[in-house]
Amino acid sequence: MARGASAAWTINFSLQGVMGVRDKQRSSAGEAETREGLASVVGSSISRREFLKLAGVAGATVGLGAGLGGLLSACGGSTTTTTSAGPATTAGSTTTAGPVTTSGSTTTAGPTAGRMIKIGYPSPRTGSLALFGVSDQYCVDRWNEFAKDGIVCGDGQNHPIQIILEDTQSSSNRASQVAGDLIINQKVDLMMAAGTADTVPPVADQCEANSVPCISTNCPWQSYFNSRGGDPKVGFKWTYHFYWGMEDIIGSQIPLWKQAGTNLVYGAMWDNSADGNAYRKAWPAVLEKAGIKLVDGGSFDPGTEDFTAPISAFKKGGADICAGIMAPNDFSNFWKQAKQQGYKPKIVTIGKALLFNQVVDALGDLGTGLSTPAVWTSKWPFKSSLTGETCQQLADEFEKRTSKEWQQLIEQYANFEVAVDVLKRAKSVDDKTAILAALTVTKMTTIQGDIDFTVPFAPNTKRPNPNVYRTPVATGQWVKGTKWPHELAIVGNAGAPEIPVAGKLELLA
Repeated sequence: MARGASAAWTINFSLQGVMGVRDKQRSSAGEAETREGLASVVGSSISRREFLKLAGVAGATVGLGAGLGGLLSACGGSTTTTTSAGPATTAGSTTTAGPVTTSGSTTTAGPTAGRMIKIGYPSPRTGSLALFGVSDQYCVDRWNEFAKDGIVCGDGQNHPIQIILEDTQSSSNRASQVAGDLIINQKVDLMMAAGTADTVPPVADQCEANSVPCISTNCPWQSYFNSRGGDPKVGFKWTYHFYWGMEDIIGSQIPLWKQAGTNLVYGAMWDNSADGNAYRKAWPAVLEKAGIKLVDGGSFDPGTEDFTAPISAFKKGGADICAGIMAPNDFSNFWKQAKQQGYKPKIVTIGKALLFNQVVDALGDLGTGLSTPAVWTSKWPFKSSLTGETCQQLADEFEKRTSKEWQQLIEQYANFEVAVDVLKRAKSVDDKTAILAALTVTKMTTIQGDIDFTVPFAPNTKRPNPNVYRTPVATGQWVKGTKWPHELAIVGNAGAPEIPVAGKLELLA
């Protein structure tokens, strides 16, 4: 075999290796080893930034004959490209830069036409987290309707908008590859990300490595920041995030449990994921401080099918409370097995899986009374900065268009609210540092709540580090519905008093 062909195979093999490392929580030791392997092929050291750039297009063939710049995308999978372009009128906008043509008027000149702006949006459309992608198409459709006539940006020009929706297949590996392709091959100007810690951190890592501004949500901030090795004194440069954290769900859930009349024994279901490991790090100390006994069900990999061991531990320990975070299919299997094996907790509060009515409805009567972090509901007291719609109106429109019950993940609509606000203030869309400069001083209210990156950052505040702003979260319980089989009722709002409460937490039968 020729030396060039062997070297190309070695690089491709090493890149695939690092993606396996990312699935194991992006082990720094594994990363260093892979970087050494790359260095041995190219004959020079590989920086972490260069390493992440290469990892982002894992699966591509790297030919040394053309140098490391010869990257051919091999991401594959489906791509939905949506474009908003039209006359120089900014539909639904509340603030504009430069003159805008008023409908029916011929006396005011509109802004000049600018180039197309590309926004990347990796999303788990298929795979174990596909429920997180259900709301994405609705959000993209609504975004495109708003921007159908373009957006007047801070440069005074009216720019058509192209949103490129890519499927991550519920894989951190794939999320990184997709982000790399969007950046290197499709040359996006801005990235948006959502869909749990399986999606957001790897996408943000690629943006950080390649100097692309990134706006993200729908991932607890500890999973977003700490899993990436963030230093709270320094933070990251290119990536900004708005979402709640462990302190918020702890503050919401523990008061409910203590008031509910249980034995205060907590059976923990924390899977081996970025989110699960964030729970494992945050919860034990606060449970002990609150006088709640911990029975740890043990770490388990997503996709586990037999939950006999944790169920046995919870029965032996008398855990009246079962809580934690699990993927949808994992929880369904666990809960059915728990019932079959005679485990009958009085409270079940699970993140991720129980965000979705589809999971609860599929369980039938077994789903009634289950509870979850409520990350957003139609009763949230906020309005869209794009259209002025209330949360109820946004949810109603989802049901009208899809004939399905509204989803909590409509909250991801706020990503584009921030993107539009940033672009309207960016002095140049051709300079990513100008887009970043606008992002760093974002201060606005979205359908998801307030976001303010201008306030000083400090621990235990709404802005715990330079790149994060905490949004509200409450506790919800699935009850028998009037319009739908199950509907989510807010039963706890400690820490977020602006969220209205509909009733009290009811114990399971």
